[in-house]
Amino acid sequence: MTLSTEEPRLGTKPVAPRHDGPRSTARLRTLRRRLPVPAVLYGTLAVLVLLPVAFVTLSAFSNDTPRPGNIGFAGLTLDNFGTVFGSAGARRAAVNSLMVGLGSAAVALTIGGFLAFISARTNVYLRRFLYLVGLIPMFLPSYVGAIAWAILAAPNAGLINVVLGDLGLPRFVDLYNVGGLVFVLGIYYAPYAFLLIHSSFSLMNPDLEEAASVHGASTSQVLRRITFPLALPAILGSAILIFTLTVENFPVAQIIGGASGFDTLPTYIWRLMNSTPSQGNEAAAVAVALVLTVLVATLVQRGIVSRRTFTTVSGKGVKPRRIDLGAWRVPALLGGLAYFVVSAVLPLGALLVVALHDSPYIATFSDWNEPRVWSADAFMSALESATARGAMTNSVIVGIAAAAAGTLLAFAVAYVVNRTTLPGRSGLEYISMLPLAVPAIVLGLGLLWTWLVLPLPLYGTLLLMIVAFTAAQMPQGFRGVSGSILQVHHDLEDSAVMHGASRTRAVRKVTLPLMRVGITSTFLLLLMLSMRELTVPLFLFTSDTRLISIVIFDSYENGILQGAAAISLLYCVVIFVLAAVAQRYGTRERS
Repeated sequence: MTLSTEEPRLGTKPVAPRHDGPRSTARLRTLRRRLPVPAVLYGTLAVLVLLPVAFVTLSAFSNDTPRPGNIGFAGLTLDNFGTVFGSAGARRAAVNSLMVGLGSAAVALTIGGFLAFISARTNVYLRRFLYLVGLIPMFLPSYVGAIAWAILAAPNAGLINVVLGDLGLPRFVDLYNVGGLVFVLGIYYAPYAFLLIHSSFSLMNPDLEEAASVHGASTSQVLRRITFPLALPAILGSAILIFTLTVENFPVAQIIGGASGFDTLPTYIWRLMNSTPSQGNEAAAVAVALVLTVLVATLVQRGIVSRRTFTTVSGKGVKPRRIDLGAWRVPALLGGLAYFVVSAVLPLGALLVVALHDSPYIATFSDWNEPRVWSADAFMSALESATARGAMTNSVIVGIAAAAAGTLLAFAVAYVVNRTTLPGRSGLEYISMLPLAVPAIVLGLGLLWTWLVLPLPLYGTLLLMIVAFTAAQMPQGFRGVSGSILQVHHDLEDSAVMHGASRTRAVRKVTLPLMRVGITSTFLLLLMLSMRELTVPLFLFTSDTRLISIVIFDSYENGILQGAAAISLLYCVVIFVLAAVAQRYGTRERS
């Protein structure tokens, strides 16, 4: 029998009535025992998240930006907010960002949820291949996809328009508008929804569904009233994640929207920071407004989730049943294949054509069969480039280390928030979600200011990149792990403790194995995000810590289109290999 820590242990002598002194002593002992874990987590998140956000916030209310020797306490003002939000350009950028975020989230959730459902819960043809289809766009970073689709669908000179011209048809395809931006962001952020929702569907216990079927519910009723509601935490988490990520995306908006003068908040912030003189304080004011917006969205989501119970993993064997699609098996397969073509085949084909062509600017394909037209020189140059090789090595090291550190920290925070009654646990969630609200372009500046001011020699090292990526991707890691931990019933872990196991051993032997798919998915997600990240390292890299994403973006910005295409294709191969290894050894069933 376990004695409460609120009561003194009983002895052989009669126990005298308790007074304030013994009660206070017991409470102090309880606090000393319960505070270390949240204190360590708060300290870690404070350095990773709160300090950069504090510097950004301080800059929004200051006449100066923080820097070594001057952290901006002098000259506090509210004028930055009036300057920014009184501008018609800022208001247009805000409206554009809202349209892009909502549209992209709708497209991504539709695609990702559809692929997750048919690959996890149905008997669709080529189900395992469709699971891979849901992940493949992660091998192609969104900015690389934007470059590829700019090559494909630029007005007049895009490859699709070139083919139309060769066929004597009007060249009507134009990517440089709101619809094009929503399209590109939607297809390349769909894998995030796919990973989170697929994990929910694959862990779902079939007992409730079978009970509903036994009592006469049709398949559509079971899906509508049981299956999809049980997946609501993953769906809501995906929606908020994708909305905020697409609203804050800078590279895709710059590549597609910048070409037509279409501003979103990130590109507007970029222009503020690169104006003469730089308007970093006004850019930080926009970031503060986004922080408040996402905090409200997080509160709404948590309120919806907290009203219901979503536990779906119990002590029984978990093997969700497959739904027979019948005549819809072929249409479902075709839908998955269409996404595969749009997200991977066409973009990779465009990059390959440009990398192998003798000129990056193709006017016609009528001479495609002439030998002089094709050459592998761009690939040879990329392979022989010391800059490209060093950047690729740096990217792999930073990606793996940041994914491992991020997953470990996310599990610790998610466990404390969802499984304990430790003091201050709710605040950990909101701190973890803060980086999601701050545009990466501004968070990069906050991280730069933080690690220039702190007396730690991290600037100019890969360790700074790892720390920065762990901080920037904390929301994705926390949401990914939380979605899985909510589905594992705490009674399983508590039973192990009651039978003599320590809490640590129970977590290691019971909880973690049941969360294996979700944790591996989170690690894979963070690995892909780290490999794909461009905006945060823009302010942190040096000549020795340049990442491959920086090399690709610089090549494109400088007009070296063939070099950017060749390096991008080699980059995608490395990402694919890393993802395949993680998938093979992370989610395969144990014998």
